[in-house]
Amino acid sequence: MSESHEKIFEDVRAMMAETFELEPERITRAARLYEDLDLDSIDALDMVVKLQEIIHRRVEEQELRSLRTVGDVVEMVAAAQLGAAE
Repeated sequence: MSESHEKIFEDVRAMMAETFELEPERITRAARLYEDLDLDSIDALDMVVKLQEIIHRRVEEQELRSLRTVGDVVEMVAAAQLGAAE
């Protein structure tokens, strides 16, 4: 796990804890967004808005559909940041 991934995870965890009023210890890389964290479709839209603020680009619908776990969110942010750096 790279240092940048760890930082992204911490940022995503903080955003989710604040946005969805979740206990940070529940937000692990393996936590499933809908089953474990009880997010619903409205929460998913809120999360997209927050993610777009982090990555400075639109989150496409197919990207959103592929997000199942917190780890998936971290990977999407990392890939977006890597793409922006190129």
